[in-house]
Amino acid sequence: MDNEQLKSNLTSSKHWFRLIFMLLFAAVLQLASIVMWALVITQFFFSLITGEDNQYLRRFGHSLSTYIYDVLKFLCYSSDEKPFPFADWPSGVADKEAPVEAAEVQAQAEAPTNAITDESTGNK
Repeated sequence: MDNEQLKSNLTSSKHWFRLIFMLLFAAVLQLASIVMWALVITQFFFSLITGEDNQYLRRFGHSLSTYIYDVLKFLCYSSDEKPFPFADWPSGVADKEAPVEAAEVQAQAEAPTNAITDESTGNK
C-alpha cells in the first residue's frame, strides 16, 4: 500500500461515518441483549406456569434475534446495510410456526374436495 492510498483511506469520510454507526449499533446491541435475556426469562416462566410457550413472545424473540444477527453482520462488515431504524424491523414469524401454517393451508385446500364428494359412502 502506498502513502497516497493510506492518506485517501484515512481521510475518507465513508470509514469514519461507518465507525460512528458501528459504535451506535454496538450500544444498541448491548441493549438488545438485555431485552433478549428478559424475554428468555419471561418465556421460561410463562412456559413453566402454563405448560406451553407464548406465541407472541416467540414471534418477538424471533424478530429480536434476527435484528441482533443483522447488527452483528453490520459490525463484522458482512453487510453494508444498516439495521433498524435504517431498515425495516425483521419479520416475527418463527420457524416453529411455518410447518403449522403450511399444514393448515393444505388442510383448507383439501377440505372443499372432501366436502363435495365422500368417496367412502358415495354421497355428494
